[in-house]
Amino acid sequence: MVEALIAGERDGARLAELAKGKMRPKMLALAEALSGHFGSHHAVACERILGHLDFLDASIAALTAQIDQRAAAFAQVYASLLAVPGLDRLTIDVIIAETGADMTRFPTPRDLASWVGVCPGSHESAGKRRRVGTTGGNQWLRRALIESARAAARTKRSYFGAQYRQIARRRGPNKAAIAVAHSLIELVWHLLSTGEVYNDLGEDYFTNRQDPERRARRLVAQLEELGFKVTLEAASAVTA
Repeated sequence: MVEALIAGERDGARLAELAKGKMRPKMLALAEALSGHFGSHHAVACERILGHLDFLDASIAALTAQIDQRAAAFAQVYASLLAVPGLDRLTIDVIIAETGADMTRFPTPRDLASWVGVCPGSHESAGKRRRVGTTGGNQWLRRALIESARAAARTKRSYFGAQYRQIARRRGPNKAAIAVAHSLIELVWHLLSTGEVYNDLGEDYFTNRQDPERRARRLVAQLEELGFKVTLEAASAVTA
């Protein structure tokens, strides 16, 4: 539509006919909106803007081609990490760019997490230690990992989704995202150090770790809050 305006078309109805997809049902409103005072000076400005967008698209395509060419040597790294919830190709690009995918530089996964900046810091005063915000680290990888953590948190039936929800209930979404980012980068260290294949622990991981009696008491308390009277009886053993 903008290109048609630049070319000289001024009929709102004809411009609205160029609408596609979800814009089609709004053609009457579009026709009204496009019937205005679009002068030659507007056309010059729009042409410059579109030309700049084309330049940016071409630059992105050229740089992406260069990245793909250099990343070809890390095909196994991509194959290993793309199976992890939340890690897309862009995040893996950043992991490779910032670490070289060389985990021998970091003696332990915690060393890598600390270098990235997703480990909680600590403050000591009068012999007492308390946790404070995360330590400073690699801002590029830290930012990419937090975005990936939020994406992983939305993954259905995954360990990371369960981890995020459990922490977010108690400490809020931001700290939950940092915790998931911490888990993600430690997982990256293990996968790249050992060559193992990613195996999700499942969304019921934390539930299964709970003490059965403690979990039962919590569930009973929840039911009683809803007004139910609960009596527990152990299930009889099944005999062959």
